[in-house]
Amino acid sequence: MCGDASATPTAPKPRSVLALLLLQANQTVPVTALIQELWGHEPPASALTTLQTYVLHLRKLFGSALSVPTSVVAKSVLVTVPGGYAFLGATDDFDLHRYQQLAAEGRQALAGGQNATAAELLLRAQYLWRGPALSDVRAGPLLQPQIKRLEESRLTTIEQGIEAQLRLGRHQEVLSDLAGMMAEHRLHENLHAQFMVALHRSGRRQEALRVFQQLRHTMTEELGLEPSKRLHLLQQAILADDPVLEVAPRTDGLVQLLDQLGVR
Repeated sequence: MCGDASATPTAPKPRSVLALLLLQANQTVPVTALIQELWGHEPPASALTTLQTYVLHLRKLFGSALSVPTSVVAKSVLVTVPGGYAFLGATDDFDLHRYQQLAAEGRQALAGGQNATAAELLLRAQYLWRGPALSDVRAGPLLQPQIKRLEESRLTTIEQGIEAQLRLGRHQEVLSDLAGMMAEHRLHENLHAQFMVALHRSGRRQEALRVFQQLRHTMTEELGLEPSKRLHLLQQAILADDPVLEVAPRTDGLVQLLDQLGVR
């Protein structure tokens, strides 16, 4: 988007070109990388000419959205550089940069025990997401690992945000988010541990135990594996109604709680 106007192409290949350029904003994206993304290791003879056509199309879209000539876009927005192209812009113009900055600051605050600050920063980072990464882009060999990296980063940010809120005693507030995450990440042990702790602290002990049993069933059926020792010890603590579970640690959160249970 450029103001209220969209500069997003509708055709799949130009969208892929734009995605690569935006993911590496203010950096050179080699022509060879763009061609590999679009056509793999066996590009057609016309690949370079076709790529140049896509870039011109993108420049026209941005020119229209910004109400400037295409020549201005070519000199200051989507520029030709030795060996490739670069999309130029202030870092604050990119949601990805703002997300990465907020997530990094949130992680630092969490590590320093500044839990309220961490919760705020990590939630702000999450709110910049509008669905799965590049869900409307046909990903090739270069975009696929980028998407995986972004989704892993998003998941980590969500986990850390929940951790910060658990440290603050906001176990009831995170229940709905965790319930949704269970459906999306059926084998993710740390999310299950967080859900079990939040349920137990909310007076829903039987449901916490069912979360463990469901995870155990899924893991044994699909992977032939048992949940980790830390999950088994957490289950045992819930069964024993261990008082340590009722404490909402303000410094090390779930990590400290598991330490107290003898997991580490």
